[in-house]
Amino acid sequence: MDNYFKIVFLKESFEYLQSLDIKHSNKILYNIRKAQQKHDPELFKKLTDEIWEFRTLYQGFHYRLLAFWDKTSSTETLVISTHGFIKKQGKVPDTEITKAETQRKKYFQEKLKK
Repeated sequence: MDNYFKIVFLKESFEYLQSLDIKHSNKILYNIRKAQQKHDPELFKKLTDEIWEFRTLYQGFHYRLLAFWDKTSSTETLVISTHGFIKKQGKVPDTEITKAETQRKKYFQEKLKK
């Protein structure tokens, strides 16, 4: 089965995954691979016009990796993961969304320079 998108982990997101217990990071990566193959809001959900979240519940922890789409290429669609955190309340904190939006702006600014 083809993937709907390719995933790119920015430095902070990659380091977050590395900081977790291997079983936890493997579960998150497993869910991301599932989200690449089927539309499931339990795995990949839109938060704002530009920011999405990869969702994983594992051993009582609500892991979130925030991300955005890069559809500027004519050959592939990318989802760029900005950073991760453990969600501790009902909704994703505005500070986390703002952080992802800032990373999105920076990503596209740097891409334009190339």
